[in-house]
Amino acid sequence: MGRDPARVPVLDLLRTTGTRREVAVQVPVHDLAITTAAVVEGAEADLDVVVEAVGSQVVVEGTVRAPWTGACRRCLEPVEGTLEVDVREIFERHPTEGETYPLADDHIDLGPLVRDALLLALPLAPLCEAGCLGPAPDAFPAVVEGTDGPTDPD
Repeated sequence: MGRDPARVPVLDLLRTTGTRREVAVQVPVHDLAITTAAVVEGAEADLDVVVEAVGSQVVVEGTVRAPWTGACRRCLEPVEGTLEVDVREIFERHPTEGETYPLADDHIDLGPLVRDALLLALPLAPLCEAGCLGPAPDAFPAVVEGTDGPTDPD
């Protein structure tokens, strides 16, 4: 089994505050979904970040990208796209639950950061296109209660 690409050594950075390193890796993502959308199974997230030592902490700043798929909320046809999330997170030896990530003696694990960022970025109600009228707009027009006819969904 090979080295985990999400595990980044930082001991050399921690020796001198302000030291920075660019990190560009692909991190496998598995079983990441909400009810309406999911990161494509078997996909790898592209992680382009700068890792910087700030005192006894490590700050990670950059971008996470991954493909996603889901179903249009109106017509239920497949929808796909690419998530692109800006991240700026802190790793420290005694992390605060829900606020910072753990810093081991000599490395940080970017896997949880990638999963959290992508999960929060997945669309809750994807659309195939802004003007989607649903599966059969002529047979089943959208009607707003209290009006006499079909309405435009926008």
